[in-house]
Amino acid sequence: MTRELSFTQKVERSISKTYRERIWTPFITAIKNYKLIEEGDKIAVCISGGKDSMLLAKLIQMLHRHSDFKFDVVYLVMDPGYNERNRKKIEDNARLLEIPITVFETDIFDVANKIERSPCYVCAKMRRGHLYHRAKDLGCNKIALGHHMSDVIETTVMAMFYGSQLQGMMPKLHSLNFEGMELIRPLYCINEQDIINWKNYNSLEFIQCACRFTEKTEMLAPEGEKKSGDSDALNGDINESKRLEIKNLIKKLKRINPNIENSIFNSIHSVCIETFPGYKTEGQLHSFLEDYDGRKPQKG
Repeated sequence: MTRELSFTQKVERSISKTYRERIWTPFITAIKNYKLIEEGDKIAVCISGGKDSMLLAKLIQMLHRHSDFKFDVVYLVMDPGYNERNRKKIEDNARLLEIPITVFETDIFDVANKIERSPCYVCAKMRRGHLYHRAKDLGCNKIALGHHMSDVIETTVMAMFYGSQLQGMMPKLHSLNFEGMELIRPLYCINEQDIINWKNYNSLEFIQCACRFTEKTEMLAPEGEKKSGDSDALNGDINESKRLEIKNLIKKLKRINPNIENSIFNSIHSVCIETFPGYKTEGQLHSFLEDYDGRKPQKG
């Protein structure tokens, strides 16, 4: 007699079977290729309540259960001032997916709501700081965020179009302000559309944007249409309307070149630095002229 699977087991099976090539394999690829999770780590998986962070939590939970190396994990939910509906939705989804969340509260929305200029940037920066603080207090050495391949691609294009620089999004970073802490992005190789497809396949609904500027109209807006406060690129100089603009541009380009996303993603892994007249490292701008006379001749 075949045992009936629970809802959570069906969700997990969809990851390991139906979406193995599109979600599980890219997840494991990122973990291994970028050395995101290692023996002895204690990771705070940061859950905002959206599709990306909830999938991230489930993936790391599955890895933690079956991994051949030991690491610890805590599923951390920071409440920046959610309304009752959004808070309940996050807690309900955590129970539905059997993710044991740890919740702590802050007044970030109240603070950001009083700021006229770049409130989204201030909100994102405060969130990150609070998450690092709480993760460190819990003995974690890493925080995991739900940025995916589409975030990486959009950030790269946005930086070039609106930031006047070629800038990517790293799969992991040492924290500047929290010694011994790292930020990791385990969804780095997963395309957002595959996350949306997985969500729809399992008839899951997650909060879309919980900030007070948009919560009245976008709690369950169509996935992929808007993200809020999830990018640390360009110091917040580029607002979310520009991200949406780039997202739509890439969709149009895909009609001409279906492989355009992979091309952009792969390009940041094979940068030919010697072909650039200028580059920046550790905040310092350098010119190709600094070592031009010592370079070998190249094809013109």
